[in-house]
Amino acid sequence: MGRPARSSLDGELAANARRLFISGDVVRGFLDGATAAEVRAANRLLSAELESRDVHRRERLMRRARFPQVKSFEGYDYSQVAFPDGYGPADLESLSFLDTAEGFVFHGRTGRGKTHLATAMGVRAVSMGRPVRFHSTARLVMQLERARADGKLDGALRDAANADLVILDEFGYVPIDVAGARLLFQVVSDCYERRSLVITTNIEFGKWGTVLGDDKLAAAMIDRVVHHSRLVEFNGTSHRMDQALMLSGNGN
Repeated sequence: MGRPARSSLDGELAANARRLFISGDVVRGFLDGATAAEVRAANRLLSAELESRDVHRRERLMRRARFPQVKSFEGYDYSQVAFPDGYGPADLESLSFLDTAEGFVFHGRTGRGKTHLATAMGVRAVSMGRPVRFHSTARLVMQLERARADGKLDGALRDAANADLVILDEFGYVPIDVAGARLLFQVVSDCYERRSLVITTNIEFGKWGTVLGDDKLAAAMIDRVVHHSRLVEFNGTSHRMDQALMLSGNGN
């Protein structure tokens, strides 16, 4: 084997070794006395270990994300989704917003595909090795209130926002008392300018004060949300109603 080919092989092994935190001295000592066949065999071993770790890490990330269902972008119908000017489905699906801690507010009536799209974003983020937290907003508030009662609030708040992408699903579907609203505000504040936040809601901004029971708190939350977020409107008819067996004439 010529030196250029051997040099490339040695470089590949060294790169894999660095990812496994094997010291440079150990790698150089091995390469100094190893044949090309031995380097290839060692590299296959390191590559297999790295691949196994990547698979297991993504499995852990999927469990920690707590998606209610696994969704993808495949076949998603954007025809009734209104994006802001200069932004579109390809931009959203690229997940480039994660690197700048930008977010979204998905607004529209129930059944328009908001949760599906938010989940697909989260699943793709996990496939890229990025941590995600998916929360039903009402359930999250109940969990935080329970944690506070048990003296475990700090840990619960850290876990709620310990991700590159945080999804708060169905905000506004269930009213929140003022104490719960303050806890939710802490989660939003923890995300502000540090991680991407996606909120799905059927409530326009002007009514957030009614949901939270405090107009000033709602104004403070909206201020943080809109600063680094894009508003995406979901129109059209309900996908669930369109596919409902009771209305299709195909039910038994």
